[in-house]
Amino acid sequence: MTDPTPHLFWITSRAAGFAALVLASLAVSLGLLMSTKLLKGKTSELRAAHDTLALATIVAIVVHAATLLGDQFLHPSIFDISIPFVSGYKTFWASLGVVAGWGLILLGLSYYARRWVGAVRWRKLHRFTALAWLLGLGHALGEGTDAGQVWFLAMIALVVIPALALLFTRLLRAGRGTGTGVPRPRTGGTRAPAGPPAPAAAQMSNIRPSGPTLTTGVVPISASSPQH
Repeated sequence: MTDPTPHLFWITSRAAGFAALVLASLAVSLGLLMSTKLLKGKTSELRAAHDTLALATIVAIVVHAATLLGDQFLHPSIFDISIPFVSGYKTFWASLGVVAGWGLILLGLSYYARRWVGAVRWRKLHRFTALAWLLGLGHALGEGTDAGQVWFLAMIALVVIPALALLFTRLLRAGRGTGTGVPRPRTGGTRAPAGPPAPAAAQMSNIRPSGPTLTTGVVPISASSPQH
C-alpha cells in the first residue's frame, strides 16, 4: 500500500478545492433563489444557509491554497498562490483560481461591511460573486487533478447545473426588466385642442415685457413676438 504521507499536503489541498467548489456552487444557488424569489416565504432560512455556506467556502479556499505551500512536487511560494500570473505551473488556469479565490473571499466578507459600503453599493458589488464562481469553475476544470474523471464531473454537475440554470433565469429576468420599461411619451400625432385661457392669463395677455425669451414649459415665447 502506498504511503500517503509524502502527498498529504497535496491530498488535503485537492479535497479542500473540491469542497470549496461545491460549497460556492450551493451558496450561489441559494443567493440566486433569494434574488429571483422562486421560493417565497423562505427568505430567512435561505439567508442563514447562504451565509453559512459563504463562510465555509472561504475556509475551504484558504485551506486549499495554504496547504499547497507544503506540496513537495509544486513547491509554490506565497506569491504563486496569491498573485495572478506568477505561478509557472499551468499559469492561466492557476491565475483563474487566484482571482476567483480572492473574489469569493473579499465579496463574501463584504457582507459584514455593508454598514460602511452602503446597501445599494454592496448589492452591486455582490453581483460579481457569480463571476468569481465561474472563474473558480474554470480553474477546477482546467487545472484540477480530477477534472477528467467521470465521478468528479458527475458530482460537480449536481451542484453546478442548478446554479447555472438559476443564473440564466436571473439574467433573463434582468434583461426583460430593462428591455420593457415605461413606454416613451408620444412626440408626434395630433395635439389636443387648447382650452380657454384662464382669467389671469387673459388679463396678462396685453402685457408684453421687454427682455429675453420666456419659457412657458411647452414652447419658448419670444418677448418681442406677437401673441395669438
